[in-house]
Amino acid sequence: MKFTLVINMERLDPKISMRDVAREVLEMVQMADAGGFEIAWAAEHHGIEMTVSPGPFQLLAWWAAHTSRIRLGTAVVVAPYWHPLKLAGEAALFDLLSGGRLEFGIGRGAYQREFDRLAGGLDQRVGVAYMQEMLPVLKRLWEGDYAHQGQYWSFPTATSVPKPLQKPHPRVWVAARDPGTFDWAVKNECSIMTWALSRPFAEVELYKERFETALKQNPGVKRPAFMTMRHTSVYQRPGDWEAPVNAAMRQSGQFENLFKNLGGVTNGFVETVDLAAFAQRNEFDPLAMKENLMFGTPDEVIKKLKRYEALGTDYFCYSSAFGQPMVDQKRSLALFIKEVMPAFAETPASRPRAVAI
Repeated sequence: MKFTLVINMERLDPKISMRDVAREVLEMVQMADAGGFEIAWAAEHHGIEMTVSPGPFQLLAWWAAHTSRIRLGTAVVVAPYWHPLKLAGEAALFDLLSGGRLEFGIGRGAYQREFDRLAGGLDQRVGVAYMQEMLPVLKRLWEGDYAHQGQYWSFPTATSVPKPLQKPHPRVWVAARDPGTFDWAVKNECSIMTWALSRPFAEVELYKERFETALKQNPGVKRPAFMTMRHTSVYQRPGDWEAPVNAAMRQSGQFENLFKNLGGVTNGFVETVDLAAFAQRNEFDPLAMKENLMFGTPDEVIKKLKRYEALGTDYFCYSSAFGQPMVDQKRSLALFIKEVMPAFAETPASRPRAVAI
């Protein structure tokens, strides 16, 4: 099992300098690069301070200029916000400038608030149809001249300029949850991104089962990769669990707000809705969060991760940014690199280097 890092430029207070946030996030990516992580991911979001990434390829290009080995990916570009020709060109340009390090993740989008502003109020659930029309178009544009007449986009003959450095194109990842998306992704030779939020491990098992079912229903298709993500915090003392759990609960209240348009957003700062309204959902219980998320001492985290490895997870995605202070994020990542990752190294020579902070 290999490791990837997703990290957002998040600002929780207007008094915090955005330049400081950007610098510290870059330092985290550099730690991951030096420590043996395979991929660092950047999201696409608009108008919210909890995930500052209106131009994911710009952000990745900055990371690429300050790293040497780690691959860099979009998790994810939101298909309904783009024109295929523009997305094909921007992705290919980044792949060229980064020396062929792009991992291309695409999805339908998550926050209805953004759809209300960028997509004319389109129901975010319809975004999957945009993604399914978009991806084959991108592949054709990366090959050469192509004209398209579709439901959501139509344009005369055009091509991606430049073309991707990776041939025939970068690896494609699809954010998947429902069985139909798993089947479509496997048919189109896309690797799978999943996120069980703060739900129990059984949710990860369900996604893996859907992945395996899609493989069985599409014999002869080259097996793609399966990745799953969890908020992660590693600490030295068992009693230190409350701080990351409180941060994750606050962020969950913001996520529910954005996902369902339940509360306000003032100058980009998202109101945290009261999770008491979701008391019937056990994943918001503090002790359940402590158990379900990748929180713990190094030994506790290794034990949790061994279940993911045994399940056949190809990539575990370490989600760092969920409202924790940056000093805690760096301390956690350093512990993960030094004390957790060696338990999953194939050979002593491949073990990541210790990273000082």
